[in-house]
Amino acid sequence: MENGLEKKYGLMTAICMVVGICIGSGVFFKAQVILQATNGNMPLGILAWVIGGLIMLFASLAFAVMATKYEKVNGIVDYAEATVGGKYAYIVGWFMTTIYYPTLTSVLAWLSARYTLVFIQSVNPNIKLTEGGPVNGVEVMVLSVFFIAAAYAVNALSPKLAGKFQVGTTAIKLVPLVLMAVIGLVYGLSTGNLAANFTTTAAMQSTTSSVTTNPLFASVVATSFAYEGWIIATSINAELKDAKKNLPKALLIGAIIVIAVYIFYYIGVAGGASNKDIMNQGATVAFINVFGNVFGNILNLFVAISCMGTLNGLMLGCTRGMYSVAARGEGPKPEMFNQINKYTNMPTNSSIVGLFFVAVWFVYFYGANLAPFQWWGVFSFDSSELPIVTTYALYIPIFIGFMKKATDVSSLKRYVLPTLAVISSAFMIFAAIFAHGIRPYLEAKAAGGFAIPIVFYLILFAVIMLVGVLLNRKNSAASEAGRSEDTAA
Repeated sequence: MENGLEKKYGLMTAICMVVGICIGSGVFFKAQVILQATNGNMPLGILAWVIGGLIMLFASLAFAVMATKYEKVNGIVDYAEATVGGKYAYIVGWFMTTIYYPTLTSVLAWLSARYTLVFIQSVNPNIKLTEGGPVNGVEVMVLSVFFIAAAYAVNALSPKLAGKFQVGTTAIKLVPLVLMAVIGLVYGLSTGNLAANFTTTAAMQSTTSSVTTNPLFASVVATSFAYEGWIIATSINAELKDAKKNLPKALLIGAIIVIAVYIFYYIGVAGGASNKDIMNQGATVAFINVFGNVFGNILNLFVAISCMGTLNGLMLGCTRGMYSVAARGEGPKPEMFNQINKYTNMPTNSSIVGLFFVAVWFVYFYGANLAPFQWWGVFSFDSSELPIVTTYALYIPIFIGFMKKATDVSSLKRYVLPTLAVISSAFMIFAAIFAHGIRPYLEAKAAGGFAIPIVFYLILFAVIMLVGVLLNRKNSAASEAGRSEDTAA
């Protein structure tokens, strides 16, 4: 084994990581979720996409400035260390390794399997799946595990191939989005669908609503899953050629591309079907109306490929998670997890631990969201959104620390961008408290039950962070004892 990751990725790969990880399944199925949250209010839904996009843009701009100054092992952990300190950097790295990367990876594996099976069934309707079908049937679970294993194999054994796969899937996934944005807009203007969806009131579009108050908050939080993932591009900081120049470019260019594609796609979908149909049947109905049954069903194939590209990028972060901590001499057994395999130029031990965490969170995701009877009962929470919002909470001290320490940059970069990022992050946190705390509590209370999923998530988060701190203290104590013995000798 030898230490040090080689510079093997260029600007295009970094941009494709930002775009490719963000554009996964979220944009395809969150259009339906957001319309349901706003009760069919299309302008309010667009506002949610804009706000979610601005939150992403402000945060990525602030980190882009940091990327021009700090370069070490793993972008987000590097920035935390430089602006707040080593202990906080460890907390961020431990969270990303044990919660953020694996939770999203487990969800994307299931979505990849689900849309793959939906496409197969659309090609051959005679194929019969076990009870639960493409949602929680045996086939989708087995295929999910296969996708996890395949993504791990590609990233752990051939990182260059993983980079090429990321570029290829990014190009493929943009095809249906751009087509729907353009042709859906033309179709909607010619049929009058677009005008009707923008002017018809929500009450006329749908007779039911699951929204109690403040639908905008729930909608913005829903966009977080579709927009998230861009920060993972910073995990290849040590492997990116001319990182101080290329990483900021990738964050900025990638963010702008994603925001533009999402908003125009959402408008294109609105041109393909009525809000009521989209709320009930999802974006597929708009594709079928615009392109016909055959090409409309091919959407599911593009969505599956899109999910696989996002899964690949997330697994890339998983495999490097423990390494980003161990490279600083932090966490459990740093001498084991900071080793680089000389044949694959990958931190093999770190990769194995990353795969283990994915497996654990996949079991939780199944039990909390897919099992016929929820295994965790009232302790279930949405592992696709809450870890994302947590990152915004962890960003805030980094932005504030940068404002204190970055004395060698302009006022725009030192104060304005980080302040906008802090405000955006705070808004996301408040929206999440409402969407996953206040609203579920009120709805459950009205139904005679009890549910505050965000509280149970925070308890689990605190336990995992405490374990990480204790393991790090044990490592620090062992290292100090070793140094004392060397001194005595």
